[in-house]
Amino acid sequence: MSQKDAQRTRIASADGFIAALDQSGGSTPKALAQYGVEPADYSGDAEMYAAVHAMRSRIILADEFTSEKVLGAILFERTMDSDINGKPTAQLLWEDRGVVPFLKIDKGLADEANGVQLLKPMPELDALLSKANEKGIFGTKERSLILEANAQGISDVVAQQFDVARQVAAAGLVPIVEPEVHIDSATKAEAEEILESEIMKHLNDLPEDVNVILKLTIPSKAGLYDAAADHARVLRVVALSGGYSTDVACDLLSQNHKMIASFSRALAEGLNVKMSDAEFNAALGQNIAKIYNASVA
Repeated sequence: MSQKDAQRTRIASADGFIAALDQSGGSTPKALAQYGVEPADYSGDAEMYAAVHAMRSRIILADEFTSEKVLGAILFERTMDSDINGKPTAQLLWEDRGVVPFLKIDKGLADEANGVQLLKPMPELDALLSKANEKGIFGTKERSLILEANAQGISDVVAQQFDVARQVAAAGLVPIVEPEVHIDSATKAEAEEILESEIMKHLNDLPEDVNVILKLTIPSKAGLYDAAADHARVLRVVALSGGYSTDVACDLLSQNHKMIASFSRALAEGLNVKMSDAEFNAALGQNIAKIYNASVA
């Protein structure tokens, strides 16, 4: 079995969850502050990115961050381009930890229109996908944002996401399609109903050689995405934590039996740069156990 086939089988059918370690330029200071590293502790982008790489490396090398509970990890491009213990990050993830590497490919969100934020243009995407293949990346992720139940806006978001998914698949990678619905939207439940309908239409139009992973906000109506999870073109449906606390996100996820987690902030909740390795491993291990248990519920 090829490496890609082994990774595909693991993502499609194994127990566990996908860790999101892909905070980018805009969200990095917030992620560092949560970890106890304040803006005064670093100067300029280079030091900021070095600090966040140290945090991500510490998570990846932690005792509990292994294939036993973690299926995959989504990386920021700088993390993919960096080494951990002298080994390229994606290579170390798969060879040393048994964790399938993914890459965040979007360049952020466009301004709001029709109650949504589309992806910004990605003119260099083909080159990035080529580099991802060279680095041993299995799949990609791009995030849009839905703020209200606007049918035209949601239709535009899903159409754009699936256009990108086709481009990713043509490059030999598996796309994670992520049309997030904001957890504080006043029309969250209605937006999710529209979103589910649009996703199913696009899934039905995919050719048989294209598979996707869906990354979605945990729905207000439990089980809303079960039909999508069972679709022949879908490898897995994963849930984002969306700003919920770890406990709340896990409780809501456990009510959706065909979704597994792909948490970022909830994974790193309670971790601090000043912790000893033993304290850090224990705290991360607790989060991983909670998220794993919710994913297999």
